[in-house]
Amino acid sequence: MRTVELTKGIKSSALGFGCASILGAVDAATGQRGIECALDLGITHFDLARSYGYGDAEQFVGKLLKGKRQNVVIATKFGIVANWKSQLLKPVKPLVRMLKGNKKPVEPKEEVVNENPNNSQALLNRFFDRISPITGKDMQANIEKSLRALKTDYIDYYFIHEPHESLIYIDELLATADKLKQDGKIRALGLAYNQSQLHFHQAYIDKFDILQFNNSPGIAEYENIRLQRADKHNIFFSAMSGGVKKMTAAEKFTKLYQDFPDSVILSSTFNEKHLKENVACANKLSL
Repeated sequence: MRTVELTKGIKSSALGFGCASILGAVDAATGQRGIECALDLGITHFDLARSYGYGDAEQFVGKLLKGKRQNVVIATKFGIVANWKSQLLKPVKPLVRMLKGNKKPVEPKEEVVNENPNNSQALLNRFFDRISPITGKDMQANIEKSLRALKTDYIDYYFIHEPHESLIYIDELLATADKLKQDGKIRALGLAYNQSQLHFHQAYIDKFDILQFNNSPGIAEYENIRLQRADKHNIFFSAMSGGVKKMTAAEKFTKLYQDFPDSVILSSTFNEKHLKENVACANKLSL
């Protein structure tokens, strides 16, 4: 699989595997098959967060990657946490999946940003809490939780997770991240955000090692992103959301790789056929 060195010394597969749906929209068996398929196809970059799987995805994926740590790149995020209400949801999640899927296997869409912001915000408000303001102490506490859950000594990419406000303690956060790097607990610090949140972070965005944000051909910001970041290292999510609706998944992935050859695109599909097609798009540039 084609690789991209987003940060010096860290080589990721050009296609990353987004784990947002694991233990949420998809059950454990489907999640395990998806991870195993990704590994078989040469995908080495796995994207997680403290909030994924209502707080359980890190531990789940960590077990599946046991014994493979030296061959994979793990990215995780902090800033959004599953609250006590999400714990009450656990016993009924299988029933919810069955009813939503009408007893058919669930095939989640690629990670969606703001397709229905009212529903998304309602879900966040109900089952998740945002840390606000985010401090260095929050970063320190959450990295320890992620390391324990993932059963690893270090995180390759550690992201602040889509803050809906400016980071007023940015200097403290950067200093804490530097200490975590010195201690060998993280290798790079990133900011994950939606394009609609970019204005909050313009004053300090260049201080991060890596940026992760939504991007899809045809979205309003696409041309500006291409002009500013085509030759930079990026991680994109929601490649299938918004933009040109008539473009197929293969066309969107191919366009992104052509315009941003040194970037990683996250794929959140658990369909083996679709995942293979996405891998083929990622590998086209190496032919």
